[in-house]
Amino acid sequence: MTTANILIVEDELVTRNTLKSIFEAEGYKVLEATDGEEMNQVLQSHAVHLVIMDINLPGKNGLLLARELRDKHNIALMFLTGRDNEVDKILGLEIGADDYITKPFNPRELTIRARNLLSRTQSGAEVEENIAQVESYSFNGWHLEINSRSLVSPEGIVFKLPRSEFRAMLHFVENPGQIQTRADLLKKMTGRELKAHDRTVDVTIRRIRKHFESHAETPEIIATIHGEGYRFCGELDAS
Repeated sequence: MTTANILIVEDELVTRNTLKSIFEAEGYKVLEATDGEEMNQVLQSHAVHLVIMDINLPGKNGLLLARELRDKHNIALMFLTGRDNEVDKILGLEIGADDYITKPFNPRELTIRARNLLSRTQSGAEVEENIAQVESYSFNGWHLEINSRSLVSPEGIVFKLPRSEFRAMLHFVENPGQIQTRADLLKKMTGRELKAHDRTVDVTIRRIRKHFESHAETPEIIATIHGEGYRFCGELDAS
């Protein structure tokens, strides 16, 4: 198995060197960037499997860079930042980050979570390749395009889905009408076990619903089942 490449986007030299030493000791190849411009240069010249990014960066902050990253690349993304308030965490996950860790951090916990994230995303890519023979799912005039990981509206507007949104939608259309608990969905989306106060699933569902709300005539596609979870209510085409 090819060694994973990790890109550290961090402007503080001491922290960057610490992270580099931690991950190189685990056998990973570590690439570095101090801001968004350097990050994009690295992404253009190297295959990157995981980006670990601070939020407080010179120029564009990490939240803006994460949004751009999600629009252009399908790469695992983890925030590692000193901003520990709930709003930033929710916003980071809403943009599409796969994980969010605050400083100061435990090096062992960081490497375990990074390893698990890489394992989930790489195995998930293999699963998605295996289902690629199903080109799309159609429901209520919408299309979930598998190869491009896109949701297409009845008017043909294309919404590129971050990994978590795509995996949630794929799970829904593969299990229409069935109640999916938050624990089930989080496992499918990220591979993580659900913990108390984890709002990743709710944030992801809210993002998905915004796409459907852009089309006023679309009925409720994802229903909230209070006390249980969510259910896909779309009418899948038989073809």
